[in-house]
Amino acid sequence: MAKEYKVFISHSWSHINDLIRLREMLQDRGYFNVDFEEVTPDCPINSDNSCYIRSKLRQKILNSDIVLGVAGVYGSYSEWMQWELDTANDLKIKVIGVVPWGQERVSSVVSERAIETVRWNTESIVTAIKKYSK
Repeated sequence: MAKEYKVFISHSWSHINDLIRLREMLQDRGYFNVDFEEVTPDCPINSDNSCYIRSKLRQKILNSDIVLGVAGVYGSYSEWMQWELDTANDLKIKVIGVVPWGQERVSSVVSERAIETVRWNTESIVTAIKKYSK
């Protein structure tokens, strides 16, 4: 049986379409089994307590084989994305930056924390996931 990759995608909720498209790209690729660990606006952690939210996110990151950071420039302005990527690095979970379709500029928050940054191409993303997953 093929390996199932547990993927946490660090993203900005104000740019949710990038997350949706990235998930669809990975799910639609034949012979690549993926399970997503991130939190989305349609299934949030229902709390205003940032310590509680961080503990839940930390566990999701720890459960992941790899973290993908959506590397649009908006990532440089998200404290949550920075915290998620720093947490992944602290937990020795590799981070791959993924540059959204059509973007030229890349978030330094993502690129500085990623072991590799790839363009918006299914094969490039899947290859990097397989290469760096735990």
